[in-house]
Amino acid sequence: MKLTILGCYAATPRTFSNPTAQVLEIKNRLFLIDCGEGTQVQLRRNKIKFSKIEHIFISHLHGDHLYGLIGLISSFTLLNRTADLHVYGPKGIKEIILLQLRLASSFTGYNLYFHELTSTESELIYEDDKVAVTTIPLKHRIYTNGYLFREKVGLRKLDAAAAERHGIDKLYYRNIALGKDITLDDGTVIPNSQLTTEPVPPKSYAFCSDTIYSEDILDAISGVDVLYHESTFLESEAELAAKTMHTTAIQAGRIAKLAGVKKLLLGHYSTRYDDLEKFRDEARIEFDNVLLSEDGFTFDL
Repeated sequence: MKLTILGCYAATPRTFSNPTAQVLEIKNRLFLIDCGEGTQVQLRRNKIKFSKIEHIFISHLHGDHLYGLIGLISSFTLLNRTADLHVYGPKGIKEIILLQLRLASSFTGYNLYFHELTSTESELIYEDDKVAVTTIPLKHRIYTNGYLFREKVGLRKLDAAAAERHGIDKLYYRNIALGKDITLDDGTVIPNSQLTTEPVPPKSYAFCSDTIYSEDILDAISGVDVLYHESTFLESEAELAAKTMHTTAIQAGRIAKLAGVKKLLLGHYSTRYDDLEKFRDEARIEFDNVLLSEDGFTFDL
């Protein structure tokens, strides 16, 4: 599981910073999370293949999380995309995108599916054999969801040395990897647990974009490996954070502590600040293991 930050600032793009967009890679699958202006430029800059993106998750319909989507969808057409594209986001996202395509007479050459969300309760919205994605209802000025990505437990790992000790032919290694017991020529059954080791523990990533401080999300994000939580303001602007329904860095740290997460990744900084280290310093008042997201930052979970 690898996370690439394409943009991590609030409100407007600048010459040296971009609004929210991330790519999460899970077992060779790419998931785009939010799509602010400049996302496709950042995809190219970070050498991420457009064609590998099949699922896009939009937290809410504010421009700094959405305005890059129509450009990306249009570019997919120009690049002769044929693979299906799935977009998950609040009700209204389909109308926004299709209106722009219709008025520009620019229809896609691929199937475009919208999965519009309305529930204020956490729900499973995507699942395959590798990962499950559920919503994290957030509290912002408009309907907003975060997203929780959980890997599924993988296959146990073949212990080749153990197989050799039992004189098992390599022909059966695939069956062992698939979890099957092996019966020797003399009828002895070797349990799979003696021929394999535990799979790599599955990882989890929680993305919590724009939201006021709310402990309602604690159950949903409890114990995750990495929590990305917005930290638009420092504590000196706590009143402004409450007014605009955003979070301060120290509040994000408090959420991380209460949820028992392993790492906290801050982001969605107001462009009024030049020194991001102040965000880390404030969050560490509540929680020790704090990382700062920056455009182009890649983090291997």
